[in-house]
Amino acid sequence: MLDIEFARRQMIEQQVRAWDVLDLAVLETMSRVPREEFAPSAFSELAFADMNIPLGHGQHMLAPMLEGRILQSLELRPDDTVVEIGTGSGYFAACLGALVRSVTSLEYYADLAATARTSLARAGVTNVAVEVADVFSRTDFGRYDVVVLTGSLPLYDARFEQALNDGGRLFAVVGRGQVMEALRITRSGPGRFTREILFETVVDPLIHAAEPPRFVF
Repeated sequence: MLDIEFARRQMIEQQVRAWDVLDLAVLETMSRVPREEFAPSAFSELAFADMNIPLGHGQHMLAPMLEGRILQSLELRPDDTVVEIGTGSGYFAACLGALVRSVTSLEYYADLAATARTSLARAGVTNVAVEVADVFSRTDFGRYDVVVLTGSLPLYDARFEQALNDGGRLFAVVGRGQVMEALRITRSGPGRFTREILFETVVDPLIHAAEPPRFVF
């Protein structure tokens, strides 16, 4: 039988800390939010493994080390408002909720959204609202201190940075195949943005994200 607390400690020490995630608030959050409650039952014993866990529809839970790195990169504050694009299992939304004032999480698949709501309620998370939505059919989805995309963009899409308040931070993974860059975009004022390349990774693309044009010879 899986020793859940031992597995959780191993996840933090051997995966998350090992990838330079040293923010104590992030480490405490990932130690406290019950990841096993969000993993599909068929994969419950792999909840703490260094892998992307299948959720259905070709979607996956992100690996713990990547989730920790994203949380740290956003420099989250207790009074932040956050929109997450791609709810998935709801685990990452729960971690966000433990660090900020409120989270709106948008999920394309209604069944994943429903399961995430159930898992969030079971874990006692009350400041995360999950909505079913195709973000690429919207022209405006509000303004937030933080926008985080848990799926990748084959082409960068500037509409997401427009949802930032001044001082707000956007996390996005941009690219295709095995060449993707994790970016943090910060809005410093009206029409002013700074872009930082944080690291390289590979993440499933968001549903309906624009693809670069294909060359025809």
